Amino acid sequence: MARRSFTKTAYENLDDFIYGKALYPVALKNNMTIGGGTVYPEVNFTLPPMLVTQDSMAEVIRNYREIITGICERAKELYVPGFVAEIETLPPMTFNPEWGIEVCKTVVDVIKEYEAKYGVKGAVRITPNDIREGSDLEHMWRGRHWDAILETFEGCAMAGADFLAIESVGGKEVHDEAVMYCDIKKSIFALAVLGCKDMEHLWTEIVKIAERTGAIASGDTACGFGNTAMVLADKRYIPRVFAATVRVITAVRSMVAVECGAKGPHKDCGYEGVYVKAITGTPISTEGRTAACAHLSPVGNIAACVTDLWSNESIQNIKLLGGMAPTVSFEQLVYDCRLMNTATAMGHETAMLLSDLHADSDSALDPQAYVLRPDVVLEISKELVKTEGDYNRSKKAASLALSHIQKAYDSGVLSLDDKEQMWLESLADTVENLPEDVGKFTEEMIGECEKLDPGKYDM
Repeated sequence: MARRSFTKTAYENLDDFIYGKALYPVALKNNMTIGGGTVYPEVNFTLPPMLVTQDSMAEVIRNYREIITGICERAKELYVPGFVAEIETLPPMTFNPEWGIEVCKTVVDVIKEYEAKYGVKGAVRITPNDIREGSDLEHMWRGRHWDAILETFEGCAMAGADFLAIESVGGKEVHDEAVMYCDIKKSIFALAVLGCKDMEHLWTEIVKIAERTGAIASGDTACGFGNTAMVLADKRYIPRVFAATVRVITAVRSMVAVECGAKGPHKDCGYEGVYVKAITGTPISTEGRTAACAHLSPVGNIAACVTDLWSNESIQNIKLLGGMAPTVSFEQLVYDCRLMNTATAMGHETAMLLSDLHADSDSALDPQAYVLRPDVVLEISKELVKTEGDYNRSKKAASLALSHIQKAYDSGVLSLDDKEQMWLESLADTVENLPEDVGKFTEEMIGECEKLDPGKYDM
């Protein structure tokens, strides 16, 4: 299937761009519809600290059964209309696909049991860990790493997973260095050239698997790119304006999944999903304040403005005073979703008020939050789609992010210290002077990236 091109945004009117409603909702066999008017919780969970080996698999399965049973039981007690459970496989579960498939089947079976007995509706998103890293990687699109990922996808889809997703790592070896040195030029190369090239190969295959198995190809996330920058900026290791700019650039890369046939919901830890929804109309999952169990961020409220699934990122199966941590985290998600859905039921004006409160409570304090404002997202998206090509569009994304941040600071609606202002000017100058031709840019950048093996990307 040819890669689709989006030349206009899905939304024209800001009033239509809101949580719980997507232009192209995704319907499941159990009558849950993501983006159809209800915000559902998406709970993500993982093991307590332990080794995952053949010898420990019985204990691994026991943990996952305990986790999902606790979640289903709480869903029943809190009258939850539906939820999504996300399984992010750990590396050994992708290197050994049969392990990841067994985990997926365990979770699916418990959810089906609760639906049959109590009417509790649930769905499963499987997110195989992208293991295509390390010195023993033969190639990004062939060899044992690639084969294991595709086998995990296919096996989990056959085991009953509803959604197929991944946090892909194409270009990450370059982007890690870009973040360390705040090199926006190298960031654009990693995301627009390496990342988009990898996304097209990867998502073409994932969509084929979805079509063969009846699962839904949902979406990717630039977690290893944008969230790495966000966490480092939160610790004040790098400028916040750099992390904010990277966030907008990642939207171009993550949108490739939809261009290749993914239908959503876009994955939770991709805060760039707001741009994906604005341009493509697909539903999205987001995380904010409820993701503090996994990482801190400056975007705890604003992340909820246009979400369709509300997630917690990931939480270990450990004991808290209130119960096991995944069940506790799930309850927090449930109450957030209940509030959003009640606001929706009270009418569009009330729903928009809650969305505005989510946005206004964060956006003045950090540029990373400001570039997630629905009005800013829609303005940037409308300009972004006028530009063709991954490289040119990524340059445009950087330029638009920086200009909007500058305008917000100049008008007094965004606070920046002197150091951030200096970086804002420096980054804008660098982006403005990037080469026009992607071939020339690529040739130049390959020579500057010590950790890159171009042959693994057929370059």
